[in-house]
Amino acid sequence: MPKAKITKSSIPQTAAASTADRTPVKINTGGTPTWYKVIMLGLMLLGLIWLVVNYLAGENIPFMVSLGAWNYGVGFGLFIVGLLMTMGWR
Repeated sequence: MPKAKITKSSIPQTAAASTADRTPVKINTGGTPTWYKVIMLGLMLLGLIWLVVNYLAGENIPFMVSLGAWNYGVGFGLFIVGLLMTMGWR
């Protein structure tokens, strides 16, 4: 099969000129603030601790007894909010 002939006149001049004239875009690489990371990890740990305390000593703590099965909702809810915050971590 024959090769296609490419000449300098077939390449548009605007494409070659536009790549050389572009200015670089400044990207913010500052990262995530420390307070965001502390809150994110704190929520995940608090949710985990809530579930472990509920499992081990939930029947001895009056407000946990009154919550009943909602203790799982509270524990997993805290944990999931912490996990959702990881999407904002850079």
